Amino acid sequence: MVDEGASKLFVNRWGDTADPASVGRASCRDECVCFDQARPQPRARVGFHAERQDTSTAGWRRLLELVDEAAEDGREEFRPLAGLSAEERRQVITLPTGIARLTAVRHLVLYGSNLVRIPPEIGAMTSLEEFTPYTSYRLHWFPYEITRCSKLVRSTVSTRALFGNYKLRPPFPRLQPPRASVEDLDLTALDARRWGATAIRGCSVCDRPIEQHGLHQAWISLRVATDVLPLLVNACSAACVSALPAGAEDHVRLPHTGGRIEQPPSDWD
Repeated sequence: MVDEGASKLFVNRWGDTADPASVGRASCRDECVCFDQARPQPRARVGFHAERQDTSTAGWRRLLELVDEAAEDGREEFRPLAGLSAEERRQVITLPTGIARLTAVRHLVLYGSNLVRIPPEIGAMTSLEEFTPYTSYRLHWFPYEITRCSKLVRSTVSTRALFGNYKLRPPFPRLQPPRASVEDLDLTALDARRWGATAIRGCSVCDRPIEQHGLHQAWISLRVATDVLPLLVNACSAACVSALPAGAEDHVRLPHTGGRIEQPPSDWD
């Protein structure tokens, strides 16, 4: 997001953010003003949300406990937000890297979350078949590593909130120039406004450690389960970027670095 400004709150009138069927219990999320999600604005200027996860909050600590519980009992459906209060849900803007341990989970429900990013460790959730981050309106992109979830066949995503979506064609954040070396870059304490994440570890494509190679970021829009998602690639080399598949039909077909690139006509044109 270009200018975070003061946080605004709005009521989630669907009720419990963990389940659209649980109506009547209001909850709060931060409002997103990155771009108009109701009308096409292809000339809008967009960026990444800059927030860092506050790991001292009650919501984050409780989320870590819930991840531990789910990993230990091997549950197949994980609805972490159902175990948090409305204010605790608002405190969670990403998921912990520990989700990599949730290898038995088949359905991940993040309905109505306050998330601004998903960690690449979601790619380790090898049993994942269904992904439901619906009405998570601040979630504009996903890590390329989600393509490693080879069993993922169903998704429910608020597509109008996504960069480059077919309805509205908002632009993508402009990515940083490629680096042949990251020796002068602390990969564990990155500025999310510039890099999209606060930490980058392995190559999205080949999984080699980024710290031992370079950093080449790219956008690619691919069909993942039910939806076409904008995916952020953190590659270790230009060769890994070149190895990416072609983008989805009616979207930019080649990997790109964002900004005001030419996109196919929107569904509104």
